[in-house]
Amino acid sequence: MAKHKRTSPLARSRRGRLAAATATAAALTGGLLTLTATTATAAPAAAAQPDDADFNGDGAADLATSAPHANVGGKDKAGQVVVTYGGAEQRHVTYSQNSAGVPGTAEKGDFFGADTAYGDFDSDGYDDLAVGAIGEDVGSDVDGGTVQVLWGSPSGLSGGSTITDPRPTKHDGFGGPLQAGDFDGDGKDDLAVAAASGAATIDIFDGGIKRTGATGDRYTVLPPIHSGEGAGAFNLHSGDVNGDGKDDLLVDGFSTADDYNANLWLPGSANGVTTNGVQRLPAGYITDVGDTDGDGYGDIIIGLTWDEGIQGANKGGTVYVVKGNANGPYGDSQAITQDTAGVPGGSEKGDSFGAELDLGDVNGDGHLDLVTSTPGEDLEGVTDAGSITVIYGAADGSGLSTAGSVLYSQNSPGVPNSNEQNDFFGSDVHIDDLNADGRGDVSVGASGENGSNGAFYVLDALPDGTLAGTTGVYTSTVGISGTGTPRLGNNFAD
Repeated sequence: MAKHKRTSPLARSRRGRLAAATATAAALTGGLLTLTATTATAAPAAAAQPDDADFNGDGAADLATSAPHANVGGKDKAGQVVVTYGGAEQRHVTYSQNSAGVPGTAEKGDFFGADTAYGDFDSDGYDDLAVGAIGEDVGSDVDGGTVQVLWGSPSGLSGGSTITDPRPTKHDGFGGPLQAGDFDGDGKDDLAVAAASGAATIDIFDGGIKRTGATGDRYTVLPPIHSGEGAGAFNLHSGDVNGDGKDDLLVDGFSTADDYNANLWLPGSANGVTTNGVQRLPAGYITDVGDTDGDGYGDIIIGLTWDEGIQGANKGGTVYVVKGNANGPYGDSQAITQDTAGVPGGSEKGDSFGAELDLGDVNGDGHLDLVTSTPGEDLEGVTDAGSITVIYGAADGSGLSTAGSVLYSQNSPGVPNSNEQNDFFGSDVHIDDLNADGRGDVSVGASGENGSNGAFYVLDALPDGTLAGTTGVYTSTVGISGTGTPRLGNNFAD
């Protein structure tokens, strides 16, 4: 299978996907299992891109998509996760806490799939999927939250185990957010787990997770996030910024007490994540890591979406590219907005340019490209239809170049469906080589599609670097109930 190679020049971090749902994050929980839409076929010969998930070890990337508000067995907002198994023909399997082998039972307000992360946690050669159910009641602990690991195998995800919250009375929403990474450089995937509310402490499960649910070593990290009510980790991301072969942890912190935002870089070390040498980054909700300029150091991509706030006026949203070196992020940054030369459109209040983003090699030229979303984009008089923008890596390998950037909406040729009010096309984005042809295909969530039933669209990367898809994946496609507001496409595992 394609092992996680977060230290390679093309490696990118997993981007937690709580940003689009932050207002309701404290409520999220879960549910599972429906149907397969197509039959499995032999995988193409090409290998998956670095850091693509591969749950069945066939060499083609797989994709996990959340519908955290899905109604399961009459339980509203129980939550479900859809796994798209890649290959020449793609098939979808939907999981909930009512699925065979998955721990627990689908219950109202569990929000199973509030956040997800993948890694080979038991070191058997198959990627596994960690799923946060942050509204899960654990004994008498209401909304305490839990994390369940669904295990990879030759047939895909099968069975699951629960990771017990080591500090159940200290917070609510355990499991939101999640992040995988090799923080101590021992070649094994570790799992970082934070809580949606009540604490800034992050638990790092190091040394593997067994199918019994037993974990190896565990330690805690307390980032220097502002200590107000509601302070804590909003998102977690990983990647090797300083080029030492160990993943670093990025913490997108947020305090509701005073609208204070703090993004922090915490370096990895032989002993794991440490606060020694911590550096503060520009503010923003979402981050990603990848070596955009080929210098051997990971660069940090930050999405700052709000129109005005603690950083002052910021119409429409900004994406920052913060360069890395041997000392970590060194502060030299590139700012990209929709007013930047070469970027289509224009910055407008409420656009949320940079709300979600991902790095990958879309055109197969060996250089990282950036896909960023603008889910609040108004297009041709349609409010909040949403769009994505592809910003390609320069041909000379010098980094991201806004020249030739391309905007895609649901009215673009090759993109299924059409622009509609409140679709929020771009509620999440993810780059995976699902057809194993060596180019990164782009998956786009539209959590507001069909009255917040939600949907997602897989756009194949063509040889000329453009994107095109044939159909969308809707709740009816994968057997998710249309009752309530499932919000399929709210986030992708990363």
